[in-house]
Amino acid sequence: MIAFLEISKKSFLFPFSLLWEWVYIIRRSFYKYGLFSRHYFKVPIISVGNVTFGGTGKTPFTIWLTQTFSESKKNCVVLTRGYKGNLEHSSGLIMGEEAFKSDPKDFGDEPLLIARRLQHGAVVVGKKRSHNLQYYFNKLKPDVVLLDDGFQHLKLFQDFSIVLFDALLPLDQYKVAPLGYLREGLSALADADAVVISRADQVDQKKLQDLRDFISVYTRPNLPWAEIKYAATGIYNTHFKKMYEMKELKGRKIIAVAAIASPESFFRSLESYGAELVERVVFPDHYYFTAHDVNELLVRAASEGAILVTSEKDMVKIRRISLDARILFIDINVEFLKGEEELKDKIKNILA
Repeated sequence: MIAFLEISKKSFLFPFSLLWEWVYIIRRSFYKYGLFSRHYFKVPIISVGNVTFGGTGKTPFTIWLTQTFSESKKNCVVLTRGYKGNLEHSSGLIMGEEAFKSDPKDFGDEPLLIARRLQHGAVVVGKKRSHNLQYYFNKLKPDVVLLDDGFQHLKLFQDFSIVLFDALLPLDQYKVAPLGYLREGLSALADADAVVISRADQVDQKKLQDLRDFISVYTRPNLPWAEIKYAATGIYNTHFKKMYEMKELKGRKIIAVAAIASPESFFRSLESYGAELVERVVFPDHYYFTAHDVNELLVRAASEGAILVTSEKDMVKIRRISLDARILFIDINVEFLKGEEELKDKIKNILA
């Protein structure tokens, strides 16, 4: 009976999925053949995006890219939507030390996280990214523009497009919404210039190869491929002071708090270092914590004899309401398992 209902549900949703896919195919075609206009700028534009809903780890990878640009002393402007921030439908600018003073309710959590790590450049927030780049271009004079979550943002011409895939997403979920998790059909990957598989350390080699075989049907030949993991560098408090090495978590009781798209990956990371998760607290993605939330979590941690640990993205929001040093977060960096030099070489060619 359950199987019959599942088949009926898929049959009902299939026409909507097909319609959604064709809308996006037509949209890409219109931009490709000039029926919809694109904006061009005299500066390299590199995008980081995906074809799925949910978190693939774009923000840590975007931060890695900004650090790569910094190594070449390039002035980088990051264009990002500022999802759920008050400035999402207008524009806002974050430069230098402003990242520590700006309110995530205005800019969103991810832009502030990126801005805190950005060494040379600025973050521009707002849904109309082409318009915002034009508005701030002369003021910022970028050497390179990084388009965050930009694979579907076709209005702005992209010189190099990097598409991320989450190794943990089952292959049977690669169907166009509402049947699956795809934003658009995989035929869109013909426009990708590089593919990066995130969380590649959390699956076996067969799963990785199956995913690679599945994707490569839709990509151009000889595309750069990379595999990455998100490596924790330590546990820090609200003042960015390092409190624990990761190995020191072994046997410690932890209340883990996450308001991110993939909380299970965050919890799994803590457990991989031997931490005892006495409680997993999940809030909706991009949730704005209240003082009541934070106080309640601290009380629960004290009663359990546990430490309170959250993600770096969540700490951006928590710091606006509390600087209590008992609140800790994991610092995460990207580490390449494969393909780093090839990808760097391609990016250097674009910058040159």
